[in-house]
Amino acid sequence: MRPVAIFRHSPTEGPGYFAIFLETHRIPWTLIALDEGAPVPEAADAYSGLCFMGGPMSVNDDLPWIAPVCTLIRAAVAKDIPVLGHCLGGQLLSKALGGEVRQNPVKEIGWSQVTAGSDALSRHWLGDFAGQDLTVFEWHGETFSLPAGASRLAGNDHCANQMFALGPHLGMQCHTEMLPEMIACWCEQWAEEAAAVAHLASVQSPAAMRAGIPERLPAMRRLADQLYGVWITGLRR
Repeated sequence: MRPVAIFRHSPTEGPGYFAIFLETHRIPWTLIALDEGAPVPEAADAYSGLCFMGGPMSVNDDLPWIAPVCTLIRAAVAKDIPVLGHCLGGQLLSKALGGEVRQNPVKEIGWSQVTAGSDALSRHWLGDFAGQDLTVFEWHGETFSLPAGASRLAGNDHCANQMFALGPHLGMQCHTEMLPEMIACWCEQWAEEAAAVAHLASVQSPAAMRAGIPERLPAMRRLADQLYGVWITGLRR
């Protein structure tokens, strides 16, 4: 089976639990470290799927890899090669397919609840989680619009578009890939950012984020298993 290509845009925003999930299901993967200068592949055919992780930059920044990544995403979508986006990755998927990425009304940082849809597509992707409040982890200041043909799977009062699906492709504003050590790293690395907006109801302190790990991470892990489990059914064999 061809590997899943995982694109990293920042050294501390790696594949996390997503890589563990792939390995558990005996699915090969390869890391394309754009943060280290790795070139964007010219074609998607060498991969069974494409996964894009998060990053502190904006898809609207003038960075040399953004345009070729969007071109690659469009090529993958045209060939039904599944694309998965986490946070910045979800924004890249939206932008590549004609959506807009703009400032969210508020920053979301830390553990959060999003409400899943209950329509047929939501039930397909979310299974028993459809229609429920879902535990997710957030760290973003921008948001994406739904590209043409896409359907919203989940949202909340702070950010209307938390997940969308379009065929075999899944874009998420939230982070379902988190590991405890990733949360600890982000809390230390971006403590000043969280402190600057600590007055917002959508923001948790680093202490609260760490304290929530024992209860909230297992709940999010079950959600990740559901979403990733559906996504891999579309992989090119």
